Amino acid sequence: MRQTELFAAAPMDTLALEQHARSRGFSLVAGVDEAGRGPLAGPVVAAAVILPEGLRIPGVDDSKKLSPDTRERLFDVINAQALAVGIGMGSPGMIDRINILQATRYAMLAAVFALSPQPDFILIDGITQIDSTIPQKTVKKGDSLSLTIAAASIIAKVTRDRLMRELDAIHPGYGFAGHKGYGSAAHLEAIRQLGPSPVHRLSFGGVKEHVPCPFS
Repeated sequence: MRQTELFAAAPMDTLALEQHARSRGFSLVAGVDEAGRGPLAGPVVAAAVILPEGLRIPGVDDSKKLSPDTRERLFDVINAQALAVGIGMGSPGMIDRINILQATRYAMLAAVFALSPQPDFILIDGITQIDSTIPQKTVKKGDSLSLTIAAASIIAKVTRDRLMRELDAIHPGYGFAGHKGYGSAAHLEAIRQLGPSPVHRLSFGGVKEHVPCPFS
């Protein structure tokens, strides 16, 4: 695993990171982001996206800044126009076994492995590197600074939200379709009344207090 330094300061152009990587000889630049590190239930989901050189998709931004309808629309546009899209997940059981940070790194690496073609450079949102020999750069607030990372953030968020709606039908009573597994007051009350479901993270506060045999 090696870190390649590209910029000393954040660029204003949301394709500047990608363009600079290509100026250094890289051609297939992937953006990587995750969704679902904080919830009490469901997997952490990561996405990796390679966009055609120079492609700008109007409206693509940090997924947290977009409405659900806009994210859904852009999800389809990104999938249609990207050179490659990959998804990786860390299950609630994995999160409990190896912790959320390591499960997130696993999901991001799995998302990169799922890309075809494989990238020759990776831009990752945040400060967490992955265990890959592909040159990579972590970018704080990368989902606002890089169009490719922003595209990955949308893919990850929409994929996870859709999954949580499916889990709501399988495990009714917790309201997964609404809060998406986050620790809302209604969700915490449902855990108190029903106990944790099979998709809850048993090592997380708000859940572990209600496990019959405490998670250790």
